Amino acid sequence: MRPSTRPPTRYEALADEIAASIRAGTLRPGDRLPSVRQTAASRDVNPSTVFQAYYRLEARGLIRAQARSGYYVAAAAPPAEPERTSEPDTDSIAVDVGERVFAILKATMRRDVVPLGSAFPSPLLFPLQRLAKTMAATVQKLDPRASVDHLHQGNLALRRQIALRYLVDGLHVDADDLVVTNGAMEALHLGLAAVTRPGDAVAVESPTFYAALQALEQRGLRAIEVATHPREGVELGALAEVLERQRPAACWLMTNFQNPLGSLMPEAKKRELVALLARHDTPLIEDDVYGELYFGARRPPPSKAYDEHGLVLHCSSFSKCLAPGYRIGWIAPGRYLQTVARLKLSTTLTASTPAETALAAYLEHGGYDRHLRKLRQTLAAQQEAMLAAIARHFPPATRATRPYGGYFLWLELPPGVDAMELHRRALAQSISVAPGPVFSSRARFEHGLRLNYGHPWDERIEAAMATLGHLAGT
Repeated sequence: MRPSTRPPTRYEALADEIAASIRAGTLRPGDRLPSVRQTAASRDVNPSTVFQAYYRLEARGLIRAQARSGYYVAAAAPPAEPERTSEPDTDSIAVDVGERVFAILKATMRRDVVPLGSAFPSPLLFPLQRLAKTMAATVQKLDPRASVDHLHQGNLALRRQIALRYLVDGLHVDADDLVVTNGAMEALHLGLAAVTRPGDAVAVESPTFYAALQALEQRGLRAIEVATHPREGVELGALAEVLERQRPAACWLMTNFQNPLGSLMPEAKKRELVALLARHDTPLIEDDVYGELYFGARRPPPSKAYDEHGLVLHCSSFSKCLAPGYRIGWIAPGRYLQTVARLKLSTTLTASTPAETALAAYLEHGGYDRHLRKLRQTLAAQQEAMLAAIARHFPPATRATRPYGGYFLWLELPPGVDAMELHRRALAQSISVAPGPVFSSRARFEHGLRLNYGHPWDERIEAAMATLGHLAGT
């Protein structure tokens, strides 16, 4: 295991100490924690440090807040978290994952299958009726010339709304710095095309999102898997070695709620990451499609916030947080703006003009933040329900991540459980899962499993979790 790139903060150290007491049974389910004031006085720290520690523990499902009473140890301790940093072979490798990924994804498309392996949240969580009404109203007023007004960069009104959201989060991105795309996947592919040539190597997390591997395969690129911590993302020491020794053409990373781990790179580490890449003049393709799905008090900034050299190609979309199926994404490609805009113009030409116009109108007239608050609350509750189900039904040695956002859990199954075999047995019971080997160019993570908690919790999902846990234990 690689050493951490930085010491824990005071609140992280306090949270870890309390978590260890809960795991050891010193603090038991139902026990009341000392008040914030008591803990601050006894530890000689600021009350805000204690609040942050307690919030961290609450987000991890270890404690719960009770109105006007304080904080208590949760009734049933959730499964332990994975702690091991991955240790991949860092030699570059030609990517060949297409058939393996497609065979598994095919299973998630059936409506009779419980979609624990799906890459998408439930469409029932989104304001689709209101969006449809907005679409109907805006299409009736659409200028026939609108489809050719903003061909290479997309609808200006929508770009202004996206830029405004960046501004609210403290990041200056001008509307003219953006290119609207057909979903985030096109944005990511355009970014990749702008900074690589066939035969180049690209550094990715280990494990990494299988769509990143598919993109590398399609462009004839090689993958370099970099050691990654399940809570804090890619290890900067390992990445520095790769940059120095192998000189990859680019990096493709998720710094916010990474798929499949759910990891969230701390802000200080993001700053270090951008500085490291700047020293090597290496572009970063940043996939930030889950950035709005945070469970904390504010949105975690992307690495783009620290980019002073235009090296970060920041990509996102509305597909995971507002409008699945509308296929509207965007890229803020920094110094590569003109290259990306020309690539866009020479390939798909433009995104859907009606969808762009409708989303611009929806964002302009409000309601998006209210929807997001409700969505985040729902996802946080569903995560807690899934963690509790894992604690009830899965083998005791199972470990599960506890992300601070997004809608994925990463499980480390006991050594005797093969994730691919579990996938096959679960599918026979009409349950889909995403087994670990699809998240690696070398088919590693044989005991890893990604589960989706982005679907409303009901008896069907509870029964599927019980069945899955039973299969994992037999």
